[in-house]
Amino acid sequence: QGQLVESGGGLVQAGGSLRLSCVASGRTFVGYAVGWFRQAPGKEREFVARISWTGGATYYADSVKGRFTISRDNAKNTAYLQMNSLKSADTAVYYCAAAKRSGPSSAVTVTDFGSWGQGTQVTVSS
Repeated sequence: QGQLVESGGGLVQAGGSLRLSCVASGRTFVGYAVGWFRQAPGKEREFVARISWTGGATYYADSVKGRFTISRDNAKNTAYLQMNSLKSADTAVYYCAAAKRSGPSSAVTVTDFGSWGQGTQVTVSS
C-alpha cells in the first residue's frame, strides 16, 4: 500500500515561511491528486490544499489562499506546500495524503484521501 512521508516542519515566527515536502514511500502517487491537511490540538483535521494529478490545477482553503502554494514533482514522487506569511492560527500538525481515486479529483474531505503520513509539526510563534 505504501504511505506518504512529510518533512519540513518546525518553529517559525509569525510572518515567516516554511516549505513542507511529501514523499511517496512504497507507492507512487503519479496519477492521483495530492492533498495537504492540518490538525490543531483539540480540533478536527481540516483541508488545506489540493493539487491535481497533472499538477495543472490547485485548490485552497479560504484560510490559506494567497499565502500557501501547493506543487508537485511527479518525477521525484514528491509534493510540496510553500507556506508564507504564517500566522499563529497556522500552528498544527500538517499531513499529506493521496486521493483514493486516480485521475481528476474534487476531493476535499479526509475520507476522500488515503495513504496518510505521520505528519510534520508546524509551530508559529506570535
